[in-house]
Amino acid sequence: MVAMIRERTVLPPTDDSDLARFARRLARVEEPARARLVGPDGSDMDIPDELYGVLRDVVTALSQGLAITIAPHNTMLTTQEAADLLNISRPTLVRLLTDGEISYTMRGRHRRVMLRDILDYRDRTRRERRQALNQMATDAEEDDLYNLTATPKHTR
Repeated sequence: MVAMIRERTVLPPTDDSDLARFARRLARVEEPARARLVGPDGSDMDIPDELYGVLRDVVTALSQGLAITIAPHNTMLTTQEAADLLNISRPTLVRLLTDGEISYTMRGRHRRVMLRDILDYRDRTRRERRQALNQMATDAEEDDLYNLTATPKHTR
């Protein structure tokens, strides 16, 4: 039987005391040799490391009062949803789409963006920013800028 994959948002529980305790225990646990899932009937199975990491992140987010959304990579987003995910304005996102920075499709008169394309763009821009900052730090070090004073010298 194949389960239907759908987008799902989970809100933090109103009484998060059990969840907070569980999150604290998870934070103290070093990576287990192999995590296991035990069902209500006592059956158990190994949990892949990647899934264990995701479960840990979900518990941490919920225990901090954050809602989480689980969605397949092929989920189609509206331009507003995509802009919200990137933490930019909708007009800025539309400019990125029309400039060809992010792929999109048209559904009637409306643009739709794949979740995976938004995540790829976000990861790509983060890498580019990190590389630019590293280059700036290298240039500043080579130019001996770290040894200059913070206040300029006044000449009269």
